[in-house]
Amino acid sequence: MKKSAILVLIITGFGPSVLAQDQRIEKWDFYELSLPGPTAGNPFIGVEFSAVFQNGDRRYEPEGFYDGNGVFKVRFMPDREGTWTYQTKSNREPLDGKEGQFLCTPPSAGNHGPVRVRNRYHFQYEDGTPFWPFGTTIYEWPFQSEAKQRTTVETLKHAPFNKARFLIVPPWREQYNEGPGALDCFPFEGTSKENWDFSRFNPVFFQRVERCVAQLRELGIESDLILFRPYDHDKWGFDTMDAATNERYVRYVMARFAAYRSVWWSLANENSFIQHLTDEDWDRLFQVVQAGDPYGHLRSIHNADRIYDYCKPWVTHVSLQYYMAVRFPGISPLLRDIYRKPIIHDEINYEGDITSRWGQLSGEEMVYRFWVAIVGGAYVTHGETNAGEPFGDGWISTGGTLSRESPARIAFLRKIVEQGPAQGLDPIEQYWQPNIAGQKGHYYLIYFGRDPAQEWKFLLPDDELAPGMRFQVDLIDTWNMTITPVERAFEVERMDRYRFADKSRAAVALPGKPYMALRIRRID
Repeated sequence: MKKSAILVLIITGFGPSVLAQDQRIEKWDFYELSLPGPTAGNPFIGVEFSAVFQNGDRRYEPEGFYDGNGVFKVRFMPDREGTWTYQTKSNREPLDGKEGQFLCTPPSAGNHGPVRVRNRYHFQYEDGTPFWPFGTTIYEWPFQSEAKQRTTVETLKHAPFNKARFLIVPPWREQYNEGPGALDCFPFEGTSKENWDFSRFNPVFFQRVERCVAQLRELGIESDLILFRPYDHDKWGFDTMDAATNERYVRYVMARFAAYRSVWWSLANENSFIQHLTDEDWDRLFQVVQAGDPYGHLRSIHNADRIYDYCKPWVTHVSLQYYMAVRFPGISPLLRDIYRKPIIHDEINYEGDITSRWGQLSGEEMVYRFWVAIVGGAYVTHGETNAGEPFGDGWISTGGTLSRESPARIAFLRKIVEQGPAQGLDPIEQYWQPNIAGQKGHYYLIYFGRDPAQEWKFLLPDDELAPGMRFQVDLIDTWNMTITPVERAFEVERMDRYRFADKSRAAVALPGKPYMALRIRRID
């Protein structure tokens, strides 16, 4: 993948000078304008700063932000080729009325734009390329040492994941306050709950998180950024901030991160554990995100014991913590019917060996849950724990390396999904046979789960089948990662009164062991 180029324009008192080969940037890449500005008082409060970017009838006005050391910035993601002009707006004279332009060129290979919802239940990049989210969880990797971050990036280069969930603000841990893992900066100025200045952000902290987002973008991995979280235990106070601070923080995050094409917004992790915020507060914060993100990146929220109403218009997809939903076929299709939006099971418990209930899945169980969700027309996020880690719970907390059995099998499943129908996998008969997904009349993926079946009679629950249609069948061993074509092709001979395709009782032999699947593709 071609590395992205950031065009940085610095304007001094003597006029603009471009610190790049020329004023060109590719579509959906990253444009940054830097201006010296006033630092008297508090530059984070009271300084209004934005820029209007225009190309024909297309107009954006992203908000700017203070990045420390007397520098104000505004970032922009162009989504149309051609010449863009800009003009800054501010209530401070040094930042107001600066004009310029740049040329937006075609996107390079691997740059498909931001991810959008498509076909109601699925996703695609803005250029129309399908996106199948196969995510993982690395909550605290931005707060680790540079060496640990490099290890995480190297691991992800060879992993099957194209989306990563992680926190913008660290959770409280003793190790973050003293010892070799201690943090040397926080989101706000100060060093502890006793002296935070919630009116002043710490730009160095956010710059470090941005580097992590940029590194993942170069790997083609979406960053599912979690804005809020509980887990302070009355230590830091980041989960008890007042409404004004919360909104100012959200606006600052939007200004800094929204121009990255690869970001998604998760309003919170386990939102109902932040007990002073009501659903009405989350409504308001969602709307602040909408107002601050001119590009309309994906938005959701992760639940704990109380589920937020995902039907609300500012929620683009469901981000669910509910492991029972992927233990039984049929629940994901039901959730699709309830919410009429894409379903991502972002927390299904984790493969590992820690003492907590949620971090003890076997590799077989993790892979089983992935398959159950996929044939239910939904998507899934992986996680791994390790009791031997000296800090945190292993991969899901700090990143590093992967050591367990599911990632290779998830890569195998991802390849099958990506080779399937471009429209996505939808339940075929979600209540009668919830283990079958595909596209009617063309493609079927059948998962037998834990059942050690001996055969499967070639009966497809599909009212769009017709006599004469012919299908090729592949036998898939989801654990051993093998695909074996069935030698004969199957043809629809007649339809019975239940509208099933009847192949004169033709059957596919199965090996009588769990975790088998069939892929059935139309060939006539």
